[in-house]
Amino acid sequence: MTASRAPAEPDVREFEATVESVDGREVVLDETYFYAESGGQPADRGTVDGTLVAGVIERDGRVVHVLDEGAETLPEAGETVSAIVDGAFRTYCTRAHTASHVLYGAARRTCEDLGYAGFDISETKVRVDLTTAEPLDDGDLVELERLANRAVWDSLPVSWETLPEGEARALDGIAFNTKTEEGAMSGSEAVRVVTVGERGGERDGKRGGADAPTWDVAACGGTHVRNTSEIGPVSVLDRSNPGEGVTRVEFAVGPTAIDHEAAVHAAALDAATALDARIGDLPDAVDRLRERTDQLEADLQGATADLLAARLRELPTTEADADGATWAVGTVDDADPNDLREPARRVLSAEGSPDAIAAVGAGDAPFVVAAVADGAVGGGDADDGDAPDAGAVVDAVTDEFGGGGGGGPTFAQGGGIDADPEAVVAWLRDR
Repeated sequence: MTASRAPAEPDVREFEATVESVDGREVVLDETYFYAESGGQPADRGTVDGTLVAGVIERDGRVVHVLDEGAETLPEAGETVSAIVDGAFRTYCTRAHTASHVLYGAARRTCEDLGYAGFDISETKVRVDLTTAEPLDDGDLVELERLANRAVWDSLPVSWETLPEGEARALDGIAFNTKTEEGAMSGSEAVRVVTVGERGGERDGKRGGADAPTWDVAACGGTHVRNTSEIGPVSVLDRSNPGEGVTRVEFAVGPTAIDHEAAVHAAALDAATALDARIGDLPDAVDRLRERTDQLEADLQGATADLLAARLRELPTTEADADGATWAVGTVDDADPNDLREPARRVLSAEGSPDAIAAVGAGDAPFVVAAVADGAVGGGDADDGDAPDAGAVVDAVTDEFGGGGGGGPTFAQGGGIDADPEAVVAWLRDR
């Protein structure tokens, strides 16, 4: 069995080893510092005797180095080779992996009934899946980011050790489930445990806060920094809910985090300039703007209702043979069916108003709206010679010209009419 030495000695980036076996492009060494893809951390990159390593996997207890297809020559069994692990990518993955533990430690201090549901490192961001009693909101994300960066600033030590499984599972608050066991146990009865902060200290964030000696403890087989100060800034990017009771938190470290924070700062400055406010005063400025917008929206709705009421008053009236009522009938421009309810009620309640209104929307998508004054409402059908019924009129229009709609005796509307608006108006006047 050849286990990777990368988790135990993450700072080793160059080494020599003897080739144990070669199968096509798959090479097994007697010892290796390449990390095999596992538990959400991607495989290391690098070279073996100058040939690019396309992948590193663990199979049957052995670390297999898959060399690039473009390799001109392959090493032979028994040969000593020089291997180089890509330092930049290893450093990024190591910092990102420890950052995920730091973020989970922050979640311990903010979430009730917290559980761990996995994580993943990509080129530009890291995700941690949490199970929580309640979904996280924007305020929770801000607090997670604040606490994580505080833990980085506090330069907490990071350590790892291998313990018997029973002893590891007995550790207070250890993050330990099937997703972490795979890399942490590697088929043995021992468990690799990673601790952020000093072991044995108070982990209750309500009492210990960011200064609590033990920040996080978890079963983990990945590579880690030796001190949280090596992580650098942590920038929370987003959250989502990939499953029932699971909140996915995405964050960045390194250049992506720096660029994201710069972009957020620039956006805040732009917003502050536009609102003639300081960044710290943006919440109050936005509240004032929202109040002003709400007032303008209400004023606009009022003005629109006045305009539509004026247009309805100008519609010519006719007496319908079907119900003997006086109807105001015509087309209306730049209107939505729902916008006509209140203006129609206002017009019909005025002295000297017609008994009912039938307005047809002008434009490419004709609609019909029928409204009847409260005192003129009857229970019969529009074709029975009884009092006017808005719903019956709309049904008659859609039966004649297509479309559909509905409503009650005092107000109804229909859409999807396949006819020229003026033709619908002419039909309504002649019915």
